[in-house]
Amino acid sequence: MSDQHFLRVDNLSKSYGANQVVKGVSFGFDKGEFISLLGPSGCGKTTILRMIAGFETPNGGAIHVDGKDITGLRPNERKLGMVFQAYALFPNLTVGDNIAFGLKVAGVPREQRRARVDEMLKLIGLPGYDKRYPYEMSGGQQQRVALARAIAPRPRLLLLDEPLSALDAKIRVSLREQIRAIQRELGITTVFVTHDQEEALSISDRVVVMNAGNIEQLGTPHDIYNRPATRFAATFVGHLNALPHATFGADRAIRPELISLSPRPDTDTTLVGTVSDIGFMGSVLRLKVDVEGTPLSIDTFNANAAPPQRGDQVTLHLAARDVLVLGAA
Repeated sequence: MSDQHFLRVDNLSKSYGANQVVKGVSFGFDKGEFISLLGPSGCGKTTILRMIAGFETPNGGAIHVDGKDITGLRPNERKLGMVFQAYALFPNLTVGDNIAFGLKVAGVPREQRRARVDEMLKLIGLPGYDKRYPYEMSGGQQQRVALARAIAPRPRLLLLDEPLSALDAKIRVSLREQIRAIQRELGITTVFVTHDQEEALSISDRVVVMNAGNIEQLGTPHDIYNRPATRFAATFVGHLNALPHATFGADRAIRPELISLSPRPDTDTTLVGTVSDIGFMGSVLRLKVDVEGTPLSIDTFNANAAPPQRGDQVTLHLAARDVLVLGAA
C-alpha cells in the first residue's frame, strides 16, 4: 500500500478471545478525505475506529497517520479528535469550558482559549452559547458542541463514531450536512462510522463497506451503489429486486428506480405484472408489482398524475444493461 496515504491501515486485526472481529483489514486515504466505514452492527467498523483512536490495541497490523506509525502510541499522543454517539460532554462544565477542555489540557493560554472557543461556536452556528450547560441544550446542539470540542485543538484526524444515531431523522439530515460543510471548510481528514447507508452515501468521498470483519468493497458512493463488487455490498446498500428466474435466470437483480412504467430510449426489456400495493413516500411512489409470482418494487417520481391502482395490470420497462448478476456470497 502506498506510503503517500495520509491515513494508512495495514493488515489490521482484532480478536476478543476466539472471536475475531477485524480480519486483516487494509486501506489508505488521502489528506482531506471524508471516509465512511459502513456496515451492520458487529461488522468491526467501530473496533477499527477505536484502534485508530488508540482505545483498542490491535492483535496485528499497523496504523500510520501522516507517514508516522502510531500503533503503539497512547490516545493523547495521537493528535486525533473523536466524537462519540452519546455526546460525552462534561455535564458540570459550561459549553465554553467543554470546548476549551482539550486546549486547557494542552496548556493553551486563557485568552487564546477564549478566542478559539468563540471561533468554534461561530463555526457550529451557536455563537453566544458559551455560558450555557449541556442540559440546557437539545441533542443536536449538544452533538455540535461535541464536534467543536473535538476540532478545537486542531487535530490532524477527526473520528466520528455513529454521532447522529441518537437524534431524530430531521435533525440527523441537517447535522450531517453541517458536519460535511465544516469538514470541507477545515480540510480535516475524517473517518465516520455508521450503519446508515443513506448517511454514508450522502456525505462521503469514499465508503468502506464492511461485513463480518472484512472489507466487502471500497469505493466512491457512486461506485458502491451502481457497481457493487459483492453480493453483500449489492444487498446491503440500497434496495434490490430479484428478477423472475424463468425470464432472467438465477441471481439477476435490479434497482427499483431503474424500472419504469413507460418506455425510455434505453429500455429494451418488458415485463407484465399486477400492482399489489402502492407506498407514498412524498416525492417518490413505490409500487409493488407481482410478475410471474415474483414481487418487484418500482420507484417512480410523484408527478401529480394519477398513479396505477391495486389490481391494475402494468407493463414494466427496463434496460438489460442495468441488471446486476449476483455471484456467490
